[in-house]
Amino acid sequence: MSDKKILVVDDSNVMRQIIKNNLKQLGFQPDNIAEAEDGAAGLKSLEANMVDLVISDWNMPKMTGIEFLKAVRANAGLKAVPFMMVTSETEKEKIMEAVQAGVNQYIVKPFNANQLEEKIKAIFG
Repeated sequence: MSDKKILVVDDSNVMRQIIKNNLKQLGFQPDNIAEAEDGAAGLKSLEANMVDLVISDWNMPKMTGIEFLKAVRANAGLKAVPFMMVTSETEKEKIMEAVQAGVNQYIVKPFNANQLEEKIKAIFG
């Protein structure tokens, strides 16, 4: 798994650092972890550099995580990229919206490295 490229998208710099640190603990290479501060920047980054997994927050300015997910799924070249939503959203309607939009995994904040690892293993088998 360590050779996988991951894009972390969150408007909180602190949360991006936490996720990146968790990924490093799980054996991912720091050079393979890109980041973006919102869905719009994430989409640009994804179009420029293919990744093996997107980990995105839901609530962000410019383009929310769900809008970002829908944009990725609507793009023929990107639609197969695994997408994990990391969010404080726990309402069933929101979770169902993400599932219907094509999210691969959904993790609720706060979370720990073990939970993140379980979700990543579920995606990559």
